[in-house]
Amino acid sequence: MEKPGVTLSAAVREHLRHLCLREFPCGTGSWNKSRFLPRTWRTWKELVPREEEAVNPGEETVEALLGLVRSPHSPWALLEGSSAEDHFLRELAIQNPLVLKDTFFYSYFGSLRVVDKQVSLVDKGLLKFQKLEELVLSANQIKEIDAVNLPPTLKVLELYGNKISSLECLCTSPPPFLQHLGLGQNKLLGPLESLYVTADHWPNLISLDLSFNDLTDLQGMIASLSTLPHLRLLGLQGNPLALVPYYRGFTIDSLSGLCVLDDITVSPSEKHQFRGLSHSGDLLAREAQLVVTIGNVKGVLDTSILDPEPGPQGPFITYSYYVTYDFVEDEEGEGSDYGGVLAEIVRPSPSMEQLGEDIPEEVFEEAEDSLESGLSTQSGELEGSVASGGSGPLPRVTDSAEELAKLRPRMDPRLCSSPGTVLFSTIRKPWTDVIPCNYEMHHTLRDLVPLKAFLLAGTTVTIVEEKILSWPLVPPPVETVLPAKKGKGEKDKKGKKDKDKKGKDGKDKAGKGEKETAPKEQKASKKKELPKELRQDPPILRVLGSGFVALEPLLVGEPLVSEVCNFGVIRTLETDRLTFLRDAKKNKNKKAKREKKSAAPKYDSDYQPQPLTVEVQIQLNQYRSAEEALREIAL
Repeated sequence: MEKPGVTLSAAVREHLRHLCLREFPCGTGSWNKSRFLPRTWRTWKELVPREEEAVNPGEETVEALLGLVRSPHSPWALLEGSSAEDHFLRELAIQNPLVLKDTFFYSYFGSLRVVDKQVSLVDKGLLKFQKLEELVLSANQIKEIDAVNLPPTLKVLELYGNKISSLECLCTSPPPFLQHLGLGQNKLLGPLESLYVTADHWPNLISLDLSFNDLTDLQGMIASLSTLPHLRLLGLQGNPLALVPYYRGFTIDSLSGLCVLDDITVSPSEKHQFRGLSHSGDLLAREAQLVVTIGNVKGVLDTSILDPEPGPQGPFITYSYYVTYDFVEDEEGEGSDYGGVLAEIVRPSPSMEQLGEDIPEEVFEEAEDSLESGLSTQSGELEGSVASGGSGPLPRVTDSAEELAKLRPRMDPRLCSSPGTVLFSTIRKPWTDVIPCNYEMHHTLRDLVPLKAFLLAGTTVTIVEEKILSWPLVPPPVETVLPAKKGKGEKDKKGKKDKDKKGKDGKDKAGKGEKETAPKEQKASKKKELPKELRQDPPILRVLGSGFVALEPLLVGEPLVSEVCNFGVIRTLETDRLTFLRDAKKNKNKKAKREKKSAAPKYDSDYQPQPLTVEVQIQLNQYRSAEEALREIAL
């Protein structure tokens, strides 16, 4: 719960009270009374304590008292990070406590730091500080400041991390000699803010920090800043206007006296590279350009090795894999053409998920040939319906009806885009040990404020396995012996004689081996033959891994975020062995099989399965020269 705000004067009084300047070991009391009593009239007037050769019993020397406030192990020591002014006041309260009066405080402070004290109002009490040159009021709750209450002697004013929404309040009567103004991490918004950063209000400003606000009008802001004759240090990073590709070059070329931009020194080579870009400011598009690249996916478990052999009634199963990420949607809705998960998400029941686990090697080897042929035959036919997610009535097959009845559509939250974003996905790919996504998407965003919010929030990258069950539309025919039709008896007899004759003639020409092999080949072809017309169930989507990718570095000047997302290990020694055996069986070259066998996973302590990873890069486009920016304009 947010604490109620306080005035600046009250916060200063509370801070002085916490310093305990009138309590032991500071101030006056039984621990040092002999230094002050009795006093001559002159001594009291000059507020100079009398020097004593010896300290009365029960009292402490000045050195001992100073040691109590200086030692970091003392209970009277100041907290770590206390200002130099606080340390000085504590020691002064021991050496000469009678000096500490209100008039002394108002004339002593040249720098005042009141940080994270819930200050919401800068009142007139601040004007009592006659020599105040530096005022730091960061991390408070200030929404606006009446500039009349600011001492005219101020040279440094820092208001970082407050709730100021406009500079207008500071421009009514700004401190005339102000040299540094820090307004980062506030809520400045709108093109009108550029009207309040001109030489009319800040004629002596050398350093200005407006970073991490919501300023969007780069051209208008730079036009106003160009009127500041002494501006040398500028901070605009973290604003939406800093996301356009020509931001740094345009700013450097427009402000010729600038020495440091966003904490990076402006080099002479940069000034040369971007020369002339400021003259084309009106022609430059106010949009950000980002490129998302997704590379290889590694460590995916080949789930198909755990599936049993499909029967004549199905199901015939295909698997594909893809990667999704959420990204902010442009005002034209570019994501609608690429929106990732359009298929209905169906989660299998626990009994279906366990199907195929702990399958003996013998069963695996028997089912392998027919399953592989089914996958290769149907992969092309099923590709078109994956994106549309078309679904028909569930097949009424006795063996699987009970399991299919248990399926319930459940939306996995990791497959849902965040509010204000669109889910993008790579093309679905079949399983391989290394799945190359080869994905590259160019995002062009014109609404820069939501883009900044998205970069602060980051994106979520997810690896998805898509499983599709297909069933024959027409059940396979049942072989029955039909009675011979009338009138065809002689024809059948004739055909039988020809067949017998042909068999006798071919006995010498064909060997015994050929006669025995032909039926086997016919049988094998029938075994691999799948129904031509299939009906598909809605895809079953399973999240293999999901992780967060931070994009905030793109706001602070980094042009590229490159990360290998690691989702942990999902493969085991047993599954890798089954995959190896399947691949070795497919390879008919004995020499290659022997080479592959040497690479088979071993049952030993050195086995380390590969973790599930995906390569992700998000790049913020930035022009490297004025020529590059002008070339974009020409295009």
